[in-house]
Amino acid sequence: MNVIVLNGGSSSGKSSIARCLQELLPEPWLHLGADTLVGALPPSLTGGGEGIGGLDDGDGTVSVGPAFAALDAAWSVGVAAMARARARIVVDEVFLGGAASQERWRAALDGLNVLWVGVRCDPAVAGAREAARGDRVTGMAAAQAESVHVGVGYDVEVDTSRTDVVTCARTVLDRLARCG
Repeated sequence: MNVIVLNGGSSSGKSSIARCLQELLPEPWLHLGADTLVGALPPSLTGGGEGIGGLDDGDGTVSVGPAFAALDAAWSVGVAAMARARARIVVDEVFLGGAASQERWRAALDGLNVLWVGVRCDPAVAGAREAARGDRVTGMAAAQAESVHVGVGYDVEVDTSRTDVVTCARTVLDRLARCG
């Protein structure tokens, strides 16, 4: 296995699980994800329109324009290229398009061994985390808590509102070990 894809809404605990996996896995794994991509965008693409909107204001809904969509598609192909070059990668994603987002990643990762992980979190718990973080638009966590999972298939699911991060990471590791 050389790719683990964690999918969940904002503030669901994906990044915390990814960091914990990096500590627990015996080999080095890179942690890349939606925040990595958004952080690399030019400011002109973070205010909506052609880029991505709803990250700094609004009702918690994220909009995706064609320029961002093209870069996002290139991003997934680039991450897959790194995995094909033998980098082990934990992908921390938000499937804004649900099943369509997973299909795009499946196509990019075709031929690679991938573990698909659903990271669930009760919307109220994710909302409280979002408020405590202070770096997210209010409502984003609740808006994404369920929608990012619609039509998405997983090898394993964890729920960070009911289980601590270390136990969630160990659940992922157990499934990883069973997959080979």
